[in-house]
Amino acid sequence: MMSTLSSQLHFVREIQNVNTEGVEPMRSLRDETANADKDSTFGLENLASTLEQEEIIGNHHQRIRRKTVDQKTSNTAENWDVLGCAEKTVGRYFMVDSTGKE
Repeated sequence: MMSTLSSQLHFVREIQNVNTEGVEPMRSLRDETANADKDSTFGLENLASTLEQEEIIGNHHQRIRRKTVDQKTSNTAENWDVLGCAEKTVGRYFMVDSTGKE
């Protein structure tokens, strides 16, 4: 434990010897440039597409939920026909030939 403490103190001494003249101190470890502030700031215009997908249901206890999407018209991975690409199928499953023969 003493050797670990000694190496850590040596590391701290080495860091303290680094010349930081002319370097502005950091306020935090995150990017504090104007571009970073612009990228991390968002408003209603950024949330518009998300808010459009919500609907309020109920009269007394109103709940917000995401609108349902018609799965037939939606272009998502859930609509991908996996079995359509398979060479061999058995019912709802695709079959892999493990014999190595083609």
